[in-house]
Amino acid sequence: MLKSSLFIAGGALALTATGATAGQLVLDIDIPQQKVAEYHKPYVAGWLESASGGHAGNLFVWYDVKKREGAGQKWLQDVRTWWRKSGRDLTLPIDGVTSTTRAPGRQTLTIDTAKLSGLKPGAYVLVVEAAREAGGHDLVKVPFTYTPGKGGTVSGKGDGELGTVSLTYKP
Repeated sequence: MLKSSLFIAGGALALTATGATAGQLVLDIDIPQQKVAEYHKPYVAGWLESASGGHAGNLFVWYDVKKREGAGQKWLQDVRTWWRKSGRDLTLPIDGVTSTTRAPGRQTLTIDTAKLSGLKPGAYVLVVEAAREAGGHDLVKVPFTYTPGKGGTVSGKGDGELGTVSLTYKP
């Protein structure tokens, strides 16, 4: 039997669990190569929402973390939906959530469900948003039903800054 204690840490989903082994959420995010003279890697955020649209927690935030004195955070507000839902209320960087921008190509993140609070069985939406300097903006919403013990894959497709976004649950 899984025993757990729930808490939210820095706006990120967090759960401590003991007992049974948890499953995994595997996110595959395609960042297409853009045919432009001046290319900047996009800032990308991913989070979960309840089926009703309420913010359930942040999964990842990719931005230029290496700029001096946190200057890379200045442009996070261009990831508009995420910024309004939770970004403006966070203290960055967030351990285990924040990392540097990613190059074009397929990016894979594996998240142990034992680290997610509030991930109870039910309907959710994975939201991935990207914004790029001198580029575009893209938002992909992927609805899914989380049922522990039952695996599955769902996906959505972006219009430019994001390609295919897929979520696989592995019990």
